This record gives sequence, C-alpha cells and structure tokens, in this order.
Amino acid sequence: MFTDFFYYLRHYGIKVSMNEWQTLMDALDQGLAAASLTNFYQLSRSILVKTEAHYDRFDLAFANYFQDIETPDGLPDKIWQWLDKELPELEVTEEMRKNHQMLDFDELKRMLEERLAEQNEEHHGGNKWIGTGGTSPFGHSGYHPGGIRIGGMGKNQSAVKVAGMRRYQEFRTDETLGIRQFQIALRKLRQFTTRTEGEATELDLEGTVDKTCNNAGRLELVWERPRANGMKVLLLMDAGGSMVSYSRLCNQLFTAVNKANHFKDLKIYYFHNCIYDWLYHTPGCYQDDFTETAHILKTLGPDYRVIIVGDAAMAPYELTRPGGIIDWDLYNERPGIAWLRDIRQHFEYSVWLNPMRASYWGWTDGSTTIRMVRNVFPMEELTVDGLERAIRSLKSRSKTGGLASVYKN
Repeated sequence: MFTDFFYYLRHYGIKVSMNEWQTLMDALDQGLAAASLTNFYQLSRSILVKTEAHYDRFDLAFANYFQDIETPDGLPDKIWQWLDKELPELEVTEEMRKNHQMLDFDELKRMLEERLAEQNEEHHGGNKWIGTGGTSPFGHSGYHPGGIRIGGMGKNQSAVKVAGMRRYQEFRTDETLGIRQFQIALRKLRQFTTRTEGEATELDLEGTVDKTCNNAGRLELVWERPRANGMKVLLLMDAGGSMVSYSRLCNQLFTAVNKANHFKDLKIYYFHNCIYDWLYHTPGCYQDDFTETAHILKTLGPDYRVIIVGDAAMAPYELTRPGGIIDWDLYNERPGIAWLRDIRQHFEYSVWLNPMRASYWGWTDGSTTIRMVRNVFPMEELTVDGLERAIRSLKSRSKTGGLASVYKN
C-alpha cells in the first residue's frame, strides 16, 4: 500500500525508515486518516518527517505523487466540482475597483448561506453566484475586494475568508545563499553581560603576560569569566497566504536567526496574517500545536527584543474586529489590532520587518492595514539595510518614545 510513495519520499531526500513506514501503515489500518487525503497528509508528515527543515521537501513529494488532489471539508461536494476550473488570470481594471465596496462580514456570511441553499448549477463569469471568474464575492479566479475565496489560488489577496485547505511554505534552516549578510547584521544585536557571573573559563592573555613577567618568566595562566550576550529575542513570523511570495527571503532570515547561537534566549512562533489569541509552534499554524498569546505576554519579560515578520497586508476586518480571523472555523474574541498593541506595550523594544518593498506600502492592496500596523510598530523593509536599522532601534529605542502613535486612533 503506497509503496511507491515510500520511494518517492526517499528520492526527495526524506530519510524514512522501515519502522516509521510500518507505523504509518498501522495508523492507516486503525483508520486514523479517516479516508481523507488532508488527514493522510497530516498523519504521514507527523510520522515520517523528523525535522521542520524537511517540511517543504515533503510537501513537494506529496503534491507530485498525489497530483495535488484535495478533499476539502465544510462545503457540499457539488460546489467543489463546479469550482474545479482552470481559468486565465482576470485583468482587474480601475473601473472594477471603483464599482465594488467592502461588504460587512456578517452580511457576507449570510449571503453565502443563501447562495448555498439556492444555487443548483455551476456559474462562471457572473456577479452573484458561487463560481469562477467574474465579480461575484464567492468563488475564485475573479475579482471582489472583500469576498470569500472558495477553492482556487489567491490572486488579489483580497479575500476576507479562505474556505478550503491552506498550504504553507515551511521555513527552512538549510538555506545557504544570501544569509551571510543577515548573519552579520544580527551579530550587531548584542548586549554583553558583566564579568561577575559564571566560572572563569576564558584565558586572559594580557593578565597572563603580566603575571608571567612578574614571575621572572615562569608561566602563570590567568583566567577570567567570559562575557556573554544577554540579548533575548522573540521572533514572530507570518506564514502562508501572500507570504509564500516572500518565502525565499524569509527562509534566509530564518536560517540566519537559527544559526545565531549567541543570543541568551531565542523563541520563535508563527501566525497567519495577524496575531490573535494563539501563536503557533510551526509554520503550519495547526490548532493542536500552539501557545496562547496571553500566556506568552505573562511569562516573557519586557526585556525580550521582538521581531515580527509579515507583509501586514490583509482585509481590514482581520485587523479591526472580533471574528475577523481568516480561518473559516476559528473565532477571535479580541481584534488583532488589540493584540498588536498589547505586544507593543508589554515589550520595551519591538520592530516589524516587512518583506514587501517599502515603495508599495502606500498604494498596494492592503495599504490600509499596513498603515494601521505602522501606527503600532516601527516598520522596516526586510533588506539587510532595513534589518540593520531595525537592530539599531531594538538596542536604543524604548517604548516611551514610540508608543504615542499606538493610542492615536
């Protein structure tokens, strides 16, 4: 059963042992995948993949072997059959942008329920029914500034909710090209402790020379306590969605941070689009693998330097209202902007790194939320120069000088 898949994984560099493969077969015999390809993906990855660095290899092998077959849940099968269409990319004109207004999220959910109850055939290129192309707020491959994408691939990053399975580009730790400059910049994020702590394990060369001279040439070694970097870093990274376009750049930063072993403490969490009640332990943002954001704020001291990486481009609902989270089956009690303000207020030093070119921030889709996030956090472009500016602010800019804009709105 799936024997070819075993060799497929090995071909992609994932060292699957026979014991692990047998464990997967036993799990399938017990029905743990529940006849769902999505469940099989999660089950096999959890058993066969030993490190996050191989997640993207597993995704490539899985997609190629199963030809990207999906078994999405939550909507009738006939809807997914109707939406299984490959269409040319729609050219969005300024007139189309002007003729559409953002719909209230509760109104969108009500309208979708009505369409699901009334629609009895597939539609393409229209402006009302669930379909492809056109300007309907429901479906894919069309245009609506505040619709619900169902199936397909995101093109305009304008969906309020994504109904269907999300795929995330994992962050690799084995990137080697282009990370050297990031590493050099991160080395500047240092705050050395005094020499009054720990054991004396470092050779004091000047002290040894002086002692040896005073002893008429008889060697006497002098040891001192080493100075250690007392910097503690909290890295929060946006995963999936529009961030896939910047995956290579984020991989380079992620690799550089992981190789920066000079920090006193380094903690890494993930989120999707905006931070809500939960911060996840892996880029997949799975609901069974998270730490509550409130717990992190309670347990981590304000001396942690916070680096948030994300394009900050999302629907305004996701940032400003309860229940605005893009995940179809989740509900956030507090708006994302409230959590961002809490983080900014709690930690003395924090900065937001945006992989999107700074010249786009003022006019691109998502410029509204980018501006709102910039009112909370100092934002720098994710370049070497931007990272160096961010590091200078993490070492010198206190929250008293940067929080005025947080309460402006």
